[in-house]
Formats: sequence, C-alpha cells, structure tokens
Amino acid sequence: MLDIGDAREAGERRIDWAARAMPVLRAVGERFAAERPLDGMRIAACLHVTAETAVLMGALRAGGAEIALAASNPLSTQDDVAAALADYGVAVHARAGVDRETYYRHIHQALDIAPEIVLDDGCDLVNTLHTERVELLPGVTGGCEETTTGIIRLRQMAAEDALRFPVVAVNDTRTKRMFDNRYGTGQSTFDGIMRATNTLLAGKTVVVAGFGYCGRGVAERARGLGARVVVTEIDPVKGLDAILHGYDVRPMAVAAEHGDVFVTVTGNRDVIRAEHLAVMKDGAILANAGHFDIEIDVRALEDLADAIHPNVRPNTDEYVLADGRRLLLLAEGRLVNLTAGEGHPAAVMDMSFAAQALAVTWLARERVRLTPGVYDVPPEVDTEVARLKLAAAGIEVDALTPDQESYLHSWRTGS
Repeated sequence: MLDIGDAREAGERRIDWAARAMPVLRAVGERFAAERPLDGMRIAACLHVTAETAVLMGALRAGGAEIALAASNPLSTQDDVAAALADYGVAVHARAGVDRETYYRHIHQALDIAPEIVLDDGCDLVNTLHTERVELLPGVTGGCEETTTGIIRLRQMAAEDALRFPVVAVNDTRTKRMFDNRYGTGQSTFDGIMRATNTLLAGKTVVVAGFGYCGRGVAERARGLGARVVVTEIDPVKGLDAILHGYDVRPMAVAAEHGDVFVTVTGNRDVIRAEHLAVMKDGAILANAGHFDIEIDVRALEDLADAIHPNVRPNTDEYVLADGRRLLLLAEGRLVNLTAGEGHPAAVMDMSFAAQALAVTWLARERVRLTPGVYDVPPEVDTEVARLKLAAAGIEVDALTPDQESYLHSWRTGS
C-alpha cells in the first residue's frame, strides 16, 4: 500500500492525465478563476471519486467554492485521487471498499459543511438531507443530479411535494444522453467486463436489459465486438426501437436460457431474478451497468448457490449451483464500469462535468426565483458545452443565414 505522500503523487499524475482529455472543463475552470462566480459558496457533493471528478472539483474551487466530497459508490473510489484532492482544498470523505454504514457516515460528514448547493449522483445525498439532516434544508438553495436513477427518485419526490429545493437534471441534457450515457456507458461497461473476465465477446450472446440511452450504447458496443445481441425491455416503443436497430428482442425469461453475458442497465430492481438465474448456462457472466446494486438479485443468487468462490479473478465471484453450473457475478453486482474498470473515458466526462459546472453557476444566479422542483439544464448551457467541445477539436459547424432564421421564426412564409 502506498503511503500518503506516494498516494498523492500517484493521484496527481492520474488527475493530470484525465485533465489532458478535458479541454472544455479546463476552459470553464479558467473562466471561473477569472470571474469567481461561486465565491464563498459551500457545496456538498456525492460523486464517484475519480480523476475526472477531481478535475470538476478543481474548476469549482477555481470559482471560489468551498467543497466537501463523499463517494457515491464505495467500490469506485480511487484512493490516490482522494489523497491528491486535499491539495485542491477539497474535504474528501471517501475510501475504497467501505461498508454501507461507513458510506452513509461519509455522506453525513460531507453534509456537515452546511451546504448551499448539493451535487448528487444517485440521490443518496439528497435523500439523506430530506430524511436525516432536515435541519440543513433551509440553507440549501439548489442542487444538481448526474444520473438517470437519481432523476427518477427526484421526480418522485417532486410529485409528492417532498422535494424542498430546486434541482437541475444534469443527466437530461442532449450532450450527456448522447455522449455520456450512450458512448461512455457503452465503452466503459465492456472495459470493466473484459478486465474482470478476459472473455472473448465475438460469437457470444450478450443480453442487454434495457434499451434507453445507456442500453443502446451497450448494445452497439457489443455488436461492434462481434457479439450476437438480445435486448429485453418493458417499454413497447423501446422494444420496437431495438428491433428496428436490428437486435433480437425477447423477455428475460427466454433470453436467460441463451445468454453468455448479461448486462443490466435499467435503473430498476430485480431485473435478473431467481427464475432467470436457475436456467442460465454454465459460465454465464452477470454484470450491472445501472447505478445501484439492485438490478441483479444477488441474494437470490446466494440462495441458489451450493458454494461461492470469491475473487476467482479480480472483481469476479463464482457461484456454483447444485447441478455444478457456475455463474460469474462481476463487481458484486455494482457498477461494473467503475468497479472493474475506470469508468467513462475522460473525454466523455469532459462534457458532462462542464455542463454540471455551468449548471451550478446558473443555480447560483437564479436560485432566488426558483421554486422546489426538477429543472432541465438551460438549453444555452448544453449548446455552449457542445460549442466548446467542437472548438477544442478544431471543428466548425454552419450558421443559419438571416433568411433561414426568419423562416424558422415566422408563420407567414409558406412553402
């Protein structure tokens, strides 16, 4: 194990490497350093503690914010990055591999900063605020949520009039859905699966549970690697979309008998249950790319198993059933891309975190007039992020002519 000094140096190298691929967030950080839009503002964040997150923390610190950071997944924390973040002036409450009790203690410690704005990844911090730290709610003026799962929970809170402050749905931007959810999740999921198993995907049957933006990206990458892809869905429209993309669509009860690799990416619980596990092939690989460890029923898998062999490979546990079949669970059913891999490429997180940073400054400006609820990211923020990304790549796009602008904004001109 590295000592704290060596850990910090290793973390700084990792952060520097990520920052090279994040020109948009670097540009935002430089703007923040000049303008100081967050001067003196207290921010509590519950995010994956990775090198890419560290670049976001640096940008917010450059804008003048005081930050306390907890981990949104105990298995994704990069301890060297956590150590290096101290040099950024960020109070980090995170350590890899902690248990559930320690995970929530870290969230409480981050909340001890008495935040004015919160950043969340899955809604655990916001939920804790509303259930156990209600004394802090009057001081919270807004928040941002990074994930599909978190947005689902927040919209439920808003529908029940339980949400006490405005939250920006950073997950719902066009840039995040397209690049983060689709390309980021697609690539990083198979990065994690292949690191954990060293399996060959060509010729295998990969079952993808869920065909939202993330599921679409997983299916595309699986097909690109030579796999046969089966999609399972509950939404007829998404099921039809998968068919028109050329994928086989089946209920999980049917797909379970044929799959070699299963990837859940739905945001819901018990997607793979006991009746599915009972009919799977010997050697079937089970991976979750949804936010929480509830999509694969791990307790049912434990009940079916006669023997469990932990860590037959790093992040791979083998469950031996009564008839000798072996099922391989990756990353304990948690996020395979961040536990067995390093998560999304930095170039993808560049756009997501730039949108997050700009949404924070929008909240800081507009919080007085906003009422509790879930808000979309302002379109101009999404457009600015895309513009900066293209500019960093030296790419130009066309602009509308005055006549085109007039045509689009007038009903008087016919065809």
